[in-house]
Amino acid sequence: MKRWLSVVILAVMVFELMGVQEAFAATKLIGVTLLTREHQFYRDLEAGLRSEAAKYGFELQVVAGEFDFGKQAAQIDDFISKKVDALIIAPCDSLAVGGSIAEANKAGIPVFTVDIMNLSPQGKVVCAVQSDNVEGGRQAGRLMVQALKDKGGKVVIINHPGVTSVLDRVEGFREIIAQHPEIKIIADVPAWGQRDRAMAAMEDILLRVPDVAGVFGINDDSALGAVAAIEAAGKLGKIVVVGYDATPEAKDAIKAGKIYGDAIQYPTLIGQKAIQAIADYFAGKKVPEKINVEVGVWTKDSK
Repeated sequence: MKRWLSVVILAVMVFELMGVQEAFAATKLIGVTLLTREHQFYRDLEAGLRSEAAKYGFELQVVAGEFDFGKQAAQIDDFISKKVDALIIAPCDSLAVGGSIAEANKAGIPVFTVDIMNLSPQGKVVCAVQSDNVEGGRQAGRLMVQALKDKGGKVVIINHPGVTSVLDRVEGFREIIAQHPEIKIIADVPAWGQRDRAMAAMEDILLRVPDVAGVFGINDDSALGAVAAIEAAGKLGKIVVVGYDATPEAKDAIKAGKIYGDAIQYPTLIGQKAIQAIADYFAGKKVPEKINVEVGVWTKDSK
């Protein structure tokens, strides 16, 4: 009897151990490399990824290229060597990323992009999850038109070349401004989405175009950098600034009248939808090639 009981207990222990091993085997490891972790947008996006991944029991390893594609390429290589179950990439360069995605494809690792798409002919992405940035650009353009409707004037764009999300929002902005001949876009300068570079670019613009009437910063760091230069030049309130993202700091600047308004994104939702798309992929469900997340506007009247 005791021997029989011992066999039963041993069998239960073996089955429990097998169950634990199966649970560990079922845990999916997802490698994530973001454009940056410096911007509030990407911190919110990461929060969305993590909260949704926890619901599915996915393990995330999150890093960032910090605007350096060479660094990001090395991060992707590292994830491939670790044989992650899926990759999420917010590319530092929409064209250069193609080669790294192709390498992941060769390794049988499904790739998903967030916020920024792959524009390279190389590499296959299962699903791109991002804001409807063309519409977001239109919203920014409408804010600029609303602010300058009585007088028109010269407008500049502080840009971030090389990433699809920005290309789209600039396209939408230009589309709206083109419908209003009293407003002219007279310059499009790069600052790569970074505040210090945007401030330097705006200082140069103020020297070359002292009668500039409006500035579209393609993200809030660009807009806030422009505001810093405008304020230092004593022109606060004389130049309309429109931003993009509606981060807490930008909302404070809008409330204070330093920024006229922002197109607002929902990065937490982008992160959540990316994880949901991965979960569907793992479950064998059909996943759309592109998921657009809605955008809105934020002004001093918003709550």
